[in-house]
Amino acid sequence: MSDHTIKATGRNVEGKGASRRLRRSGSIPAVVYGGTSEPRAIQLDQEKIWVASQNEWFYSSILSLDIEGTSEQVLLRDMQRHPFKQIIMHMDFQRVDANQAIRVAVPLHFLDEDKSPAGKAADVVVLHELNEVTVSCLPKDLPEFLEIDLSALTVGDIIHLSDLKLPKGVEIPELKLGKEHDVAIVIAKHGQEDVEEPAADEAAAEVPAAKAAKKDDK
Repeated sequence: MSDHTIKATGRNVEGKGASRRLRRSGSIPAVVYGGTSEPRAIQLDQEKIWVASQNEWFYSSILSLDIEGTSEQVLLRDMQRHPFKQIIMHMDFQRVDANQAIRVAVPLHFLDEDKSPAGKAADVVVLHELNEVTVSCLPKDLPEFLEIDLSALTVGDIIHLSDLKLPKGVEIPELKLGKEHDVAIVIAKHGQEDVEEPAADEAAAEVPAAKAAKKDDK
């Protein structure tokens, strides 16, 4: 688990008006909650957090939230963006307990697809059915991402959730719900498999119908 520190300061004034003033001054209103402490209103630097938010780890890693010199381990649980401006409107952080398992959506990294037999074939389509997977583990075991080696992928191959190689201490809760939840992550198939050709008997049936229509017109 990498150390990703973001700095914040406390704020005493809350409400919509106060939040608007914060945004105009280049700050983001936020709240941190959970654990044994009371929820706390904080503010963060808009520019620095915007840069950090462009990184994948920002959404799936344990963050060290430094509030005026006091550090708390947190997860980003919600982030509201402006509909068209590059502005973060509000953020929610949840404190994590080192001794309690957490559930986090972790991104998938697909490796060497272009080197695989499926990736090199012109008539084969490789579908990524999932781009992230929810895992359960202790905070110290949380991976920033999971890798899937596709170097040996051939047409007809299907990679399921159960095929993922998980780090020690990490599990996928969905797999405990039954085989029907062992969904496909990657599918390699011929590109023309989705094209449905008209049935031969349907095509043949169209000929007499067309002749009958012409006969009725006479």
